[in-house]
Amino acid sequence: MNRPIRVLAVFCGLLFLALLLNANYVQFIDAEDLNSTSGNRRVVDEEFSRERGPVLVGEASVARSVASKDDYDYQRVYRQTQLYAHLTGYYSYVYGRTAIEDTANPILSGGDSRLFVDRVADLVGSQQPSGGSVQLTIDPQAQQAALEGLQALPGGPRGAVVALDPATGGVLAMVSTPSYDPNRLASHDFDAAADAYDQLNKDDDQPLLDRTRENTWAPGSTFKLVTAAAALESGRYTPDTMVPGGPTLDLPQTDRVLSNDVESCGSGDITLTMALAFSCNVSFGDIGLDLGNAALKEQAEAFGFNDGSYFDDLRLVASNYPADAPGALTAFSAIGQYDVAATPLQMAMVAGAIANDGDVMKPYVIDEVLSPDVELLERTEPEQLSEAVSSEVAEQLTTMMVSVVEDGTADEAAIPGVAVAGKTGTAERSEDLPPYAWFVSFAPADDPQVAVAVFVENPDVPREEISGGGLAGPIAKSVMQGVIGS
Repeated sequence: MNRPIRVLAVFCGLLFLALLLNANYVQFIDAEDLNSTSGNRRVVDEEFSRERGPVLVGEASVARSVASKDDYDYQRVYRQTQLYAHLTGYYSYVYGRTAIEDTANPILSGGDSRLFVDRVADLVGSQQPSGGSVQLTIDPQAQQAALEGLQALPGGPRGAVVALDPATGGVLAMVSTPSYDPNRLASHDFDAAADAYDQLNKDDDQPLLDRTRENTWAPGSTFKLVTAAAALESGRYTPDTMVPGGPTLDLPQTDRVLSNDVESCGSGDITLTMALAFSCNVSFGDIGLDLGNAALKEQAEAFGFNDGSYFDDLRLVASNYPADAPGALTAFSAIGQYDVAATPLQMAMVAGAIANDGDVMKPYVIDEVLSPDVELLERTEPEQLSEAVSSEVAEQLTTMMVSVVEDGTADEAAIPGVAVAGKTGTAERSEDLPPYAWFVSFAPADDPQVAVAVFVENPDVPREEISGGGLAGPIAKSVMQGVIGS
């Protein structure tokens, strides 16, 4: 064989080998990525025609698939959409998946490796694979109380409520208003779904935004719990330590002053407990300057700030405590202003950690994963994220928070016969925008079963009537009562 023929033969052999390698790579290595790519309409069509598993709250399905009479075999249907839309999310041919429909997609679609035997049985029986189900941790009564509380506010303002089991981190309620109807986006009428999506995206109230976890806001005076925790953990303060009261605090190296919003902060020194009970800005601004920004940041991060990775079941934005608060700005950070920003979920975790002897539990909303035959595949086990404060400091903070409800700014959250621990918050924005109203709490204080954070974004009441205790406190009370039954 002459040389040109040998070269050609080797070249053809290399091409043939390359084809074999590429075929094997596509079939065995890259297959999963190719199947999951949004541009693979064949896979989308196949999955969209399957009987998708339900999302369960209690014994009721809040998302399920029903037989349809069109080109696709099943239609995704959502129930009680005002209550659960932001938890279930939507499953749309055009716009994909969000929330639980997205994070639990492998089990709901039937593609999870734990359903391999079920898929083989379906294949033998010439049937389409069916999905498993997920059981949520949500307490229906607490969820209903949260929604009704937000909707009862004047003007139906934007807001959010999160309730946690402080001992486990299980989410008992998670409500964001305004809500939306996922059925419109899941429709098999794709033009109608597109119109609905366009309308929702243009809505100034951003109904698609889950305010419990997808955005952050200044937490205002609810952050004073973090500052109080840092003070007590430092060993330089006790609940009875005298701190500055009075109407104003002159900030060093600046002509700015920090003012108190209430007259109950006295004209001289007051105890740290009294400062928390009446939410005295001067007191906590002075503590912040004394401790320094690094100590406040360390304490905030112990509660979960600056970390967006701890919620596996749903997408989460990280709450923020600034790495640097120059000079006097630390005083504003200490009262939950300046660049401090938190999700309602994060502030519920702060209250939950204090209720749980100082331990922060990893939040979760998927309690159980079940096969199509309702066999248990997985149950979420509670997991500790960190120790935010010692059990001694947690006990001190609990006593101080009870005084906020019994003697201070949060009497609207009091439950007869039950000790309630709470903290109000009003976060200033600008003269043209109303303050945010916040409230965090847990109950019973001596045997905590539920920790709550309530956030009201744009209350439709006169500015002087906006307060965390007045607007958010009664909602937290209703949610706590929904859990503990008082």
